[in-house]
Amino acid sequence: MASKAAVVDHLRQVSLFQTCTAKDLQRIAKVVDEVKLEAGRVLTDQGQTGTEAYVLLEGAATVRRNGKKVTTLGPGAVIGELSLLDRGPRTATVTTDSPCTVLVIRQQNFTGILDEVPALAHKVLATLAGRIRDLDRQTYG
Repeated sequence: MASKAAVVDHLRQVSLFQTCTAKDLQRIAKVVDEVKLEAGRVLTDQGQTGTEAYVLLEGAATVRRNGKKVTTLGPGAVIGELSLLDRGPRTATVTTDSPCTVLVIRQQNFTGILDEVPALAHKVLATLAGRIRDLDRQTYG
């Protein structure tokens, strides 16, 4: 398990957390757990309710929707946060391709951190707005 200072350093490298202050990153580091996973581990299962999100620190993971590969994710990717926002079903299945190190953020901690760290809440909203715009362009041109 990495020290909290090392976790803060990892978080600082993730685009979702780059607008956070050092104090904000320390708050976030207190509520995440670093976990090492083997290849083939399912992080999210499409259609199932999610109770945690992941920040991929090392390794790679494949995203599949309806069994079809959508993309491969690498270090810095945030996985599963959408279900934590609306408590809806996972929109894709994400499986580790290699041994991975992830930070795990549990539902109750995620909600609390969004309340405590406005910069993170704003970044999450901006990220989701970007995804909506991308989907709109793909759908309507």
